[in-house]
Amino acid sequence: MNLFKMMAILLVGLMLASCSSGKFKSKRVSSDESDEKALEITDKWVTRDTENAVRDTLKKMQAHKGFKRYLGKLGRQPKVFIAEVQNLTANAYFPIDDMNDELLDEFSSSGDFILIDAASRENILKEITYQNGGMVDAKEVKQIGKQAGADLLIFGAVRMKPSSRDGKTIKQYSVNLRMSDIQRGVEVLRTRVKVNKYSEQSATGW
Repeated sequence: MNLFKMMAILLVGLMLASCSSGKFKSKRVSSDESDEKALEITDKWVTRDTENAVRDTLKKMQAHKGFKRYLGKLGRQPKVFIAEVQNLTANAYFPIDDMNDELLDEFSSSGDFILIDAASRENILKEITYQNGGMVDAKEVKQIGKQAGADLLIFGAVRMKPSSRDGKTIKQYSVNLRMSDIQRGVEVLRTRVKVNKYSEQSATGW
């Protein structure tokens, strides 16, 4: 092996060693800064997308004329059963659980609804069944059949349509929610919020 090849191999080895020994640095950032940095490294759905979509959904609900008429006739806070919003995108890792949690949080924070959550109802039923199994003092047992009945059922889905060409990609998301009156079986409202994410990728990377 000649001197030139030996020097070249040594140089490559030094470069690799330098890269592998690089220091890692992290810091806390605000939600706004985090969102801006996320846009620099990914075109996937991120936390801010979830927050914006849910808040826009609630704004549409509050402005919905048919829903306003329904609330006027009801004359009280509606009891709302929130079923799971489904992930119907092609991305199996879409943060749908985060979407459902954010939806519950915003509905609760608004103070306009009495919430009946699917997961909570299942856990409550298990506890009531246990209490009525003879293991709890009869004076403290909660009776089956005393749970509140929901007025409205909310369900929905998230969809995404991707389009790509020459390293350019547009992902068109839609968050679709529907609310139905359980007793009458009629739709009270539906909302649709759209989020478009555009990205470009060069031949050598982002």
